Amino acid sequence: MIDAVRQLRDKTNAGILDCKNALKEAKGDMEKAIEILRKKGKASASKKAGRVTKQGCVESYIHMGGKIGVLLEINSETDFVARNDDFKKLARDIAMQVAAASPLYVSIDNVPKKVTEKEKEIFKEQIVSNPKDKKKPKEVIAKIVDSKLKKFYEETCLLEQPYIRDPKVKIKDVVEQAIATLGENIVVKRFSRYQLGEEA
Repeated sequence: MIDAVRQLRDKTNAGILDCKNALKEAKGDMEKAIEILRKKGKASASKKAGRVTKQGCVESYIHMGGKIGVLLEINSETDFVARNDDFKKLARDIAMQVAAASPLYVSIDNVPKKVTEKEKEIFKEQIVSNPKDKKKPKEVIAKIVDSKLKKFYEETCLLEQPYIRDPKVKIKDVVEQAIATLGENIVVKRFSRYQLGEEA
């Protein structure tokens, strides 16, 4: 049991007691215990979501021998958490995500309305120009467009992207887990990604 608790703690960053209780509830099933902790993390994160975040750090990350660079601002409620090693690791991991996955926006809310509308237009055009799809009912076409839009957000919005270290979870899940672990609201504010030779 002690080894399982340690293993679960390493995987989720949750507290020892939380890990113990999750394993008990999951009857020793590691994957189920992870799911239980994630759900608790989400509930805890939603309670803290409205709290003001004026502390934090600007994390820099240089990749591929200086060919890709990232500056990321991530905020916390207190300076105490901003100096915490888990917070610093989170900032580093998210900066690495930006370097590897090239998101364009932090979240869906940051995508300009005209960009969303343009993408929807393109998706509709793709569907109706396909002889097999153009006779489909409007509701079905709308569902296909929504599905394509979801995929677009997963590719372009940092918080919607699958985490490079564990593609089964999204970056927003990683942030929510950190909120549950550190006990404060955490907000990814903005980022800039630079690639050598890229047009400005």
